[in-house]
This record gives sequence, structure tokens and C-alpha cells, in this order.
Amino acid sequence: MTTMTEGSVREFKMPDVGEGLTEAEILKWYVQPGDTVTDGQVVCEVETAKAAVELPIPYDGVVRELRFPEGATVDVGTSIIAVAVGDGAAAAVEAPAQASVEDGTGGAQAVTGAPEKAPEEKKPEGRQPVLVGYGVSTSATRRRPRKGAETRVPATEASEASVASAAIQSEMNGHGPAPVTKGSRPLAKPPVRKLAKDLGVDLATVAPTGPDGIITREDVHAAAAPAQQASEPGPAPAASAAVAPVAPSPAPAAVSYDAARETRIPVKGVRKATAAAMVGSAFTAPHVTEFVTVDVTRTMKLVEELKQDKEFTGLRVNPLLLIAKALLVAIKRNPDVNASWDEAAQEIVVKHYVNLGIAAATPRGLIVPNIKDAHAKTLPQLAGSLGELVSTAREGKTSPAAMQAGTVTITNVGVFGVDTGTPILNPGESAILAVGAIKLQPWVHKGNVKPRQVTTLALSFDHRLVDGELGSKVLADVAAVLEQPKRLLTWA
Repeated sequence: MTTMTEGSVREFKMPDVGEGLTEAEILKWYVQPGDTVTDGQVVCEVETAKAAVELPIPYDGVVRELRFPEGATVDVGTSIIAVAVGDGAAAAVEAPAQASVEDGTGGAQAVTGAPEKAPEEKKPEGRQPVLVGYGVSTSATRRRPRKGAETRVPATEASEASVASAAIQSEMNGHGPAPVTKGSRPLAKPPVRKLAKDLGVDLATVAPTGPDGIITREDVHAAAAPAQQASEPGPAPAASAAVAPVAPSPAPAAVSYDAARETRIPVKGVRKATAAAMVGSAFTAPHVTEFVTVDVTRTMKLVEELKQDKEFTGLRVNPLLLIAKALLVAIKRNPDVNASWDEAAQEIVVKHYVNLGIAAATPRGLIVPNIKDAHAKTLPQLAGSLGELVSTAREGKTSPAAMQAGTVTITNVGVFGVDTGTPILNPGESAILAVGAIKLQPWVHKGNVKPRQVTTLALSFDHRLVDGELGSKVLADVAAVLEQPKRLLTWA
């Protein structure tokens, strides 16, 4: 998504990298102002509510300006980088410092409002002065005027945060806190400004406690407490002698915490989406979980044999591969379990394909990419798909498309040494299989107690469309295949 502006400068806008996503956080910039970029070159990495995605630039040119610093959350459709193309590229190379987010002098000047020359003396016609972290405004985007500038431009919500962004970006780039002159606009992020506006708090009267003099949410709440108490209406005139005035309640204590004793992590991106999805699933679908403990000694022997098979050379072969195949066989024998509930149409939708999800724990949170049409894959093909899925998830490169349209999921809690659990359904699916740790345990085998490889399986299912009989059959079939792997031939 791009637009052409005057001076041969193209604006690259934050695209919708998922389905209906409204915002994304900029994780890392791979280019800086003055760098030459080519069509298809990755310029930044962003995180949406579903995954981290690398964004390529769709044309050649020279980076004119980065509109937002790393860590900023940007709405879809907002320009994030300006690139000079054609004749404008040469001019951008000559004076990249004008738009550089690494220029400590420019950052301080934008914050302090130091005098500067009129825009028309140094900049192309139609251009406005550069503001660190946001850059040049176009006719479609307005910004707050800086002190000392003769030209006044109406302010916008984005430009209201520019002072705080400049100070934060200056520190991020290693230049230390950007200086702020006495009487300048109080430093606060947009959500904090909105909170202050909702509570009727004047930020100019708030004592900041955040780093570099930035006002925090706790500061606003602390300032709002006495104001709210003072604004409470006094006791109404007594209607009778029996009605006594109610004493005002004490002002609530300001929310605070000891940074040395607590760490606060913002809930956003993948973690925020996962939390919302799990809450929605838990309180929408009636969950039922069944358990079975099974001897998987023969399956473990087969895993070792497959590792030596030339058909699996270079492929990841582990118990999860045969567990996944066992679940696919169970679904083939009990196809009604591979379904979803359509609340709007009041229908059960039975899927004739299996997109097998594998829950993966990543630094950004739990994600569930899925193997498309897993039911149609041979065992070596399934092994290749599992290996690719796991490696991609560990690198944080899973695409949003890889996490859509799943039909059933496996979560392997056994890798953490956990025996079993009660997994929550992935939204839109009717079943999820949890696999516990495989341990050597005493087991009655052929009439004698022997040490055997044993694990516990747990199957959660949506009781609206999967009754106890169907759920039990699926779980029993998975266990039977893992106990006697030869059933992969007879049942498949």
C-alpha cells in the first residue's frame, strides 16, 4: 500500500498482513534514512496479533524518513516509511540527516522548539519541517506546529505524541534523553493523554515519575484521586431527620509498584490475541476432557527404526510424528469429530480435510500453525511438514496464513515433563489432543510387570457437536495405534 507525494517521494503504508487486523507493532528497522533500498528488500519486522512478519519495500529508491520508532504501534494504512524515488533519490542522498531518527541534534531541536529556517528556504515546495519519529506531513495528514516556526499547522493525535516519541527515540538511539525546555509540552504517551482527558486531569499539573520525566498512567491516577474527591457533590439537604449525610469515601491510593520486585509486561500482539481467543473458547464451547494412559513402547521402537530408514534421511523423526499420524487415522475412522459449530447458521460443519494444528510455545507467546491437508500426506511428507513448522515457529517467522483455517490441534505438554492436562480448544475447532511425557514405568505386559514406555493422552472436545461416544472412540483409536503401530497399515 503506497501513495505518491510531491518531490518523487513514495509513502509506504502499514499493510494488513492478516485478515482484518487493524494495527501492528514495529519490532525492528533494517534500514535507516539515507540507505538505498531495492524492490522486494525487507525494511522492517512488525508484530501483529497473530505473528511477526517481515515487510518488503515494493520499489527502488533511497530511504527519506522512518515515520515511527521501533516499539511503536501503528494503525493499518498509516505511512511508516518515506522513500525518495527517481530524481528525488539523489536529493535524499545529499541530505539524509534532515530525516534521520539517529540525528541527536535534530531530535533535540524538534523537542525544544529551537528556531529554524522557514520550510521554503531549505526544503522542496510543499514539504513541511521534519519531526523526529513522524516525519513530513502531507496534505492528507496534519501535525502540531512547533514552537518558533512561523507556519502553523493544526495538531493531530499522532503529533501530540511526537514530543514523547522524540525523547524515547533519542534514548533508544544511544544519544541519551532529548532535552526538554521549561514550559514545553508535558511528556506522555497517547494512551496516557487520553486517560488524562477522560479523567479531566491537566497534564501540566502532574508530577512525572517515569523515565526521562515521562508521565505514567499511575501519575495520572494519583493526580485524579484528589480532584475526583473534591468534585464529588456534597450531601444533599436532608429530606427528613432520619436521613443522615454520608461521609465521603477516602481517596483511593495511587497505583504503584516496586520495579525491583515486580516486572510488568504489556499485553499486546500474539499474547493479547491468544488471551482473547482462549477466553472466548472457554466460555463459548462446553469443554469435555477424557484421558487414557497407554503403553507406547512399540511406537518408540518404530521411531528408532524410522530414523535409520533412508526414506527419512534429513527429516525430523520423533514420537510426535507417529502421534500425529495416529490422530489422522482416528479422524479418518471417526470423521464427524473433524467439524466446527456455525452459531449464525445453527449448523455443524463437517470438514472433509484435516488442517492439523501443532501448538508451539514461542518467546512472543503460544501460536498454533497448522499443516494444510495433513490427511493427504505420506509419513515422510508429514515428517517434512512438521520439521518446517517447528523451525519456522522457533525463528518467529510463522505467517498469519499458516495459523488460519485449522480443524484439529495437538499440544505436546510432555516436552516440559508434564504428565497430562486439560487443553482448551483452539477457536473454531472441535477437538484438541494433549500428549504427556513418555516415561519408563512399571506396566503389566503379557501377564508380567515390566518396565515399559508409558504416556497419558487427554482429548478435549466441544460437547455441542461431539458427544461422549464419539470423543471416546477417537481417543481410544489414537491410543490403540500408539500401542500397536501396525494398525497404521491395517486401519489406514
